[in-house]
Amino acid sequence: MICKKLGALLLLGLFSFSGTAFAADDTIKVGILHSLSGTMAISETTLKDVMLMLIEEQNKKGGLLGKKLEAVVVDPASDWPLFAERARELLTQRKVAAVFGCWTSVSRKSVLPVFEGENGLLFYPVQYEGEESSRNVIYTGAAPNQQAIPAVDYLINDLGVKRFVLAGTDYVFPRTANKIIEAYLIGKGVDRNDIMINYTPFGYSDWQSIIAEVKKFGAAGKKTAIISTINGDANVPFYKELANQGIASSAIPVIAFSVGEEELSGIDTKPLVGHLAAWNYFMSVDKPINAEFIKKWLAYIKDPKRVTNDPMEAHYIGFNLWVKAVEKAGSAKVDDVLKAIVGLSVPNLTGGTATLLPNHHLTKPVLIGEIQADGQFQVVWETPKEVAGDAWSDYLPESKDLEADWTDPVNCGNYNTRSKQCGGAKK
Repeated sequence: MICKKLGALLLLGLFSFSGTAFAADDTIKVGILHSLSGTMAISETTLKDVMLMLIEEQNKKGGLLGKKLEAVVVDPASDWPLFAERARELLTQRKVAAVFGCWTSVSRKSVLPVFEGENGLLFYPVQYEGEESSRNVIYTGAAPNQQAIPAVDYLINDLGVKRFVLAGTDYVFPRTANKIIEAYLIGKGVDRNDIMINYTPFGYSDWQSIIAEVKKFGAAGKKTAIISTINGDANVPFYKELANQGIASSAIPVIAFSVGEEELSGIDTKPLVGHLAAWNYFMSVDKPINAEFIKKWLAYIKDPKRVTNDPMEAHYIGFNLWVKAVEKAGSAKVDDVLKAIVGLSVPNLTGGTATLLPNHHLTKPVLIGEIQADGQFQVVWETPKEVAGDAWSDYLPESKDLEADWTDPVNCGNYNTRSKQCGGAKK
């Protein structure tokens, strides 16, 4: 009897020990839904890697609720319908508690009905076009008022730009973002003839004639800039062709919304020095918390040439928010986490704080960085404090009266402040 009791105590001690052992009966599964092949792999593979690092770190701390976190990785292969299939697999077959994934808005739109229908939880880490707020999505990337609008203001006020080329990949994010930007520019007094809009397919590579048109458009005697919403590996030939045609940043600067350190790592950046990007984080940010994150990342990935970028920081923030919400709720169930997560705050990597708002968006700083010869960005402008993410644009007539609030009593993603009605399904 004594031996049996001693054995039971030893077993209990083993499975309650923090750091290396966990509850024997269960794990908490975390889905990772990022393209590891296809045109978006250049951007998304790193996000899979950073999630694996974060999960490993959390397990070393003792897991979550006494249980080990288990990463479940799937590859939707830059195929938008396949995103929905893989999301359904994660939720219904693999039984994950939360999913961290997607990059393009078309992939997010593809999985949205799945997450809402199956009551799953998606943490979406990339800047997007707004005009959406779902109960089942936590938007940890920037809304337009946290990237596009400040970038336009910088071009006008700081660089004196008068003509604008809106160049994007042909899908929902660039088209909707450019619709907002165009409305904002016209509201600022920019003539429609001073706005050129161009869309190209994913993976586009034949930029010669388009860049020639841009060069001609910029020769009209007014300061011209390119606002780029080009995504994925199409950025490599885009920037190469700019250099080939001698378009320097001093003549026609590019400000990109989807190009960060990871994309630049495959390009000779010397001819691109001076071009810009608008994000909420850069690897070059000189803060102790960022230095520590970079140190951990390089130790984990075992490659001193690997970089960090904005969507990685968004996953860092989103994962820490999820962990904090699960601990607060005492449960990893979606409904419990959603009740707990609004209003929680965690550190960002720029020395400030990210707070989750009732509209499921974050507070974020806005930074504009200038490309350096080493492929890093020098911050040339930033907001004095974090900006609250706005799901619905103030510059579109159909959106200016809408707000999202997933707390009681509103509990709606597109509440009309004039009619006092919810425009979508309430949960």
